[in-house]
Amino acid sequence: MSNPMRPPRAPRPSASPRPLTTPGTRPSPAARAALPAAALAGALLLAGCSGSADTEPPGSTSAKMNPSPAATPSWAPVTGKPQVVPAVREFHQADGRGWRPSKGARVVVPAGEKSNVADEAQRMANDLGLGLVYGDQEVRPGDVEVKLTGDNSDNNVPVKSAADEAYTLTAAGAKLTLTAPTDAGIFYGTRTVKQAVRAAGGLPEGAIQDRPDRPQRGMSLDNARKPFSQNWIEARLREIADLKLNQFQLHFSDDQGFRIQSDTHPEIVSPDHLSKAQVRQIIALARTLHISVVPELDSPGHLGAVLDHYPDLQLRNARGRVISGAIDISNPKSAPLIDSLLKEMAELFTNPKGAPAYWHLGGDEYQALMASSPATSYPQLARAAQKKYGSRGTIEDLTTGWLNDRQKTVEAKGKNRVEAWNDGFFTGGVVSADKNRMVDYWTGKEAGKRDPADFLREGRDVMNFNDEYLYYVLGEPNQFVYPTGQRIYESWTPRVIRGTRPVAVPAGMTGPDRIPGARFAIWCDRAQAQTVQQVAAGIRLPLAALAQKTWDPRTPALSWSDFKALANRTGQ
Repeated sequence: MSNPMRPPRAPRPSASPRPLTTPGTRPSPAARAALPAAALAGALLLAGCSGSADTEPPGSTSAKMNPSPAATPSWAPVTGKPQVVPAVREFHQADGRGWRPSKGARVVVPAGEKSNVADEAQRMANDLGLGLVYGDQEVRPGDVEVKLTGDNSDNNVPVKSAADEAYTLTAAGAKLTLTAPTDAGIFYGTRTVKQAVRAAGGLPEGAIQDRPDRPQRGMSLDNARKPFSQNWIEARLREIADLKLNQFQLHFSDDQGFRIQSDTHPEIVSPDHLSKAQVRQIIALARTLHISVVPELDSPGHLGAVLDHYPDLQLRNARGRVISGAIDISNPKSAPLIDSLLKEMAELFTNPKGAPAYWHLGGDEYQALMASSPATSYPQLARAAQKKYGSRGTIEDLTTGWLNDRQKTVEAKGKNRVEAWNDGFFTGGVVSADKNRMVDYWTGKEAGKRDPADFLREGRDVMNFNDEYLYYVLGEPNQFVYPTGQRIYESWTPRVIRGTRPVAVPAGMTGPDRIPGARFAIWCDRAQAQTVQQVAAGIRLPLAALAQKTWDPRTPALSWSDFKALANRTGQ
């Protein structure tokens, strides 16, 4: 995506975890799901148990080992506030020694091994090296009890609101109790326990009541310009899940590559791509981590990898010059081609019944609209617009109609949360963008680009992709600089959608219902500028800062240096 304040640039850029690593990379969160041996040994020494040695192994579902009376484990008190990223919203401290993982301790699931929280409990047991028991069990000192309080009838279904992600953790009497209305809330509670043990050995005595501020919090990856492996993607999914981020956007098609197997148009697929089986595995993992996947097939621009095989559909200007990456939306063969791909990919990116089903249409940087006089430069588009919409029809109307039609295509496949980039929305024409399309606002520096306040005033929801803070553009072209966690942490909030100041609308228009959240975007404009290992290292602290600022609307209590140190202790 270009920025006019900078020199012009090329179009813009299973339920239990299993270790996955890429050679030369930092090991994935899953690879360290269980505590490192030295740390766990230290925790067990601190929490030495004088009870029976007849204990259950991690993951055990047996109920036969239940010594009575249970011995109370002894450990050094856990002091201070819970040490986690993002920080918990509320903590009510009490007198006591807190809770640490101890020898013989178990995760207890009263609802049973077929309950919706069984996989979350299994994951926590694996993370902490604890035993696991189901059913009507005595909760012993040292144990963690996991209980669902709401009617969450479906397993691993993406949440619909921030309230669905709330949870309560209570450390009292050498026991830990985790409750939540949904299994998503239970999952986030297990992430808090995992981080607190890494950072401080355990949780202090008292009760945590936690919930996010913004319901949509995530990361976007440009897998088209630079291919990333399944292992790398899955490692990042585990990483953002530990930070309680819940969305992963995948930009898989652009001028440089089409990176997913296609059976309808195999000729367009780049040699280095994800198979459909790999994509299904990524989606399945994301679901167990309570992450929604947002696929993006960008059009009518950024289609170079597709159009290389359909040169007759390439957009040409009045002089006959081919416009790289842009499809000729006046050509009657263009829409069927893109619709066939949308239908195929929409069937691949499945969603549980009743869950939000996301799709990103793109819509940015259509080069016909970046000309000083679009109608003069592209007379065939101007004629098509007037033929379709009357004498007042413009190329902007034709482009809006294109996106409206593509939206109908994905909606027919069940997608009910449709998005497009802000420079794909236009005003003053005879055609309006579908009212149910969310605006993903990335930049507004170009002359004539609409202020995010305009979208909010007209009733649209706006997702924050502010390129001043949230754009990690490989090679730093066009005056982009790699964003830092410190700048996000100290200067940015979800209300800062464009530039460096909060959007100028009444506060009632900037709440989670109108600005649902933000995504941190990795764009690979200069694909060779960084290795995949360097990308993983470079985005780690910015993602932690984003997690903090979308989870809690208050000014962070920690200084940046203290937050960074904590993120390093809790992270991988």
